[in-house]
Amino acid sequence: MSTPKLADLETSAPAALAHAGPDSVGVAVRDLQPGDPITIHLLNGSSLSSLKAKTAIPLGHKIALRDLRRGENVIEYGQIIGEATADIPAGSHVHIHNLRSRRWPGAGEKA
Repeated sequence: MSTPKLADLETSAPAALAHAGPDSVGVAVRDLQPGDPITIHLLNGSSLSSLKAKTAIPLGHKIALRDLRRGENVIEYGQIIGEATADIPAGSHVHIHNLRSRRWPGAGEKA
């Protein structure tokens, strides 16, 4: 029996995890580059449809699972974590440049 190659494991393993079906973002479980195929696995063991990374997404950062409109609630772990400050296409990096936290109102706003 042969040992799987690292490249084979990286392409067969999930690229992102999400907590629940209504989540609008998932978390990258490895560094992603534009064009990388992404399979999103839910923590209950099922998986969502695949998409392609539109932007570079570092390990541990959020990825949009569907198109998000400016002002729309962003849901992670089944909870509203903030709102999109710009339109965010599915497969894009979601971070302080396009997300306003509900936890700390005013955080990330430019003075």
